[in-house]
Parts: sequence; structure tokens; C-alpha cells
Amino acid sequence: MIKRTLFFGNPAYLSTKNEQLVVTYPTLTPSEVSGLSKGEGDETVEKKPETKTVAIEDIGVIVLENQQITITNGLLEKLVFNNVAVITCDGQHMPVGLLMPLSGHSEQTERFKHQLNASLPLKKNLWQQTITAKIINQAGLLKEKGIPARKMELWAKEVTSGDALNHESRAAVYYWSKLFGDENFTRSQKGLAPNNLLNYGYAILRGITARALVSSGMLPTLGIFHRNKYNAYCLADDIMEPYRPFVDLIVSHIIETEDNYDELTVELKKQLLSIASIDVQLDGKSSPLMVAMSRTTNSLHECFEGSSRKILYPVYV
Repeated sequence: MIKRTLFFGNPAYLSTKNEQLVVTYPTLTPSEVSGLSKGEGDETVEKKPETKTVAIEDIGVIVLENQQITITNGLLEKLVFNNVAVITCDGQHMPVGLLMPLSGHSEQTERFKHQLNASLPLKKNLWQQTITAKIINQAGLLKEKGIPARKMELWAKEVTSGDALNHESRAAVYYWSKLFGDENFTRSQKGLAPNNLLNYGYAILRGITARALVSSGMLPTLGIFHRNKYNAYCLADDIMEPYRPFVDLIVSHIIETEDNYDELTVELKKQLLSIASIDVQLDGKSSPLMVAMSRTTNSLHECFEGSSRKILYPVYV
């Protein structure tokens, strides 16, 4: 069963009872309900939102956006125990933190050893597979939108060990100039819209990837290519690469259907959060992205331990 993604954008008190996440909303005054500031003499709210519950075992990702959310330590314990990725946001409503369990697999120590002992040639081969899969999926999205992608397909076939010739960058230049119909678009963390949509979607995808890596008994910090000493999620950034076009698909849909996307509204965030449940094709079968990601990370472990030489990545079709 696909795990649920929960988004909390309003003040709330989150606790637990009977293995359930319990959501309790604060009592509001009439002026607060109408969007006005609280004034002297306000009476108690006429109607209080109902308390809601969700089975913790059904949750995969929780996004805590509002600065007035209170969460109990008992709930955090159960969320961590169930390998739920808890993502916190800053004052600008962008994801900035990720809470993950210290122990995510029964054979974690052994799997850590396999990861740490991975040879450089193996890492280069894994990165070659990763970039090839990424470019193929980018080409698949372009073709679906009626954009020529023959160059992308050729570059995917030419990726060498470790992507020594940097075909990833060459493909990216062409891809971003074509995807949104704007030759001048530049992908940048602090660039103009729709960079804001991409940033948010990739942050959620990163959390999903890190969750799957921990669940598969690996360190999301130690990458096969990314190695920035200030980056705590180098391996997550590696493995999410072929999955990025699925975020791009959602962003492309938003651009085509929404008049204004300069500001990240709650509705736009809900669309981006659907990335966890979007269907992808992996090993000839269709499955939700979050499920596919777990299969990908488990195949990565098999490569580290030597029982396989291939990472299972989804194919954009």
C-alpha cells in the first residue's frame, strides 16, 4: 500500500494515541476565523474544527510548514520508529530539515560496511548508470511534450564511467532550454519562477529518497558522486537524479494550467506533494514513486554488497 504524504500548513497540535497521529486544531475567535486581528471582547468561536486521526503505519512523509505547529515527543518517537520522513520548513515555507531514524534496518552495520568499502570503479559505474537513466528520462518527458529529443538519446548512450565527459551538463543545457518553452530559462536555486516550484518539488523528492536509503540500511550522507562536505544528503542527491523528471512533469503541468505560479500557494504545494504517489515504470511494472524508490535503494545495496551490478531506475514512458 502506498504511504500517505501529510501537509500541515495551519496551526495544529500533533500527538498520538492508539498508534494514531492525532491532529487537534486550536480554538479560534470569530475575528480570527474571519481573518481579522483579535480584539477585546471577542467571544469563543462558534465552531471548532474536528479532531482528526491518521494511522501512523500509513504515513510515509509529513511536511510541517506552519511555525505554530506543536508536536509531542511521543509522536516523534512513533514516526521515527515507522521510518516516516518528517520534513520541517522555515519562515519562508521552504523545506529545510529532515528527521530520520538512527537505525533504519536490522542489518544496518553490515550494510554500512558494504557501502563504505565500495570501490572507486564501482562508484563510477553506478554514476554512469545514474546519469544515463536521468538523461533517458529527461528525453522521455521532452518527447511526450512533442519536443525533439534525439540529441538527448544519443548523449545517454555516450555516457562513460563516472560521466567523465560531463554529458549530464550538456544534456541539462538543452533540456532546460526546451522543457518550458523558454529558451532563456536557467535552472537556478535562487532563480525566477518556475525555479521556486522545482526547488520545492526536489526538496520533497530528496526527503523521499533519504527515507528509502535509511530504510535500506545505508548512509544518505556518503555519495557515489556528490561529495560536498557541507551536504548531509550526498547519496540522496545522487540517487534522486533519474527521478527528477517526474517532478519536472508536475511543474510543467502547473505552468500549463495555472495563471500565476510566482508564489507557492497551498494548492500548488499540494500538487507538488503528489510526487510521492505518481505512477512510474520500474522493471516493467507500474508502481507509486515512493514504492519504486525503495526498490531502487535496495538494488543499490545489492550493488554495494556485490550481488548485483545494476541499479533499478524507473523509465519515463
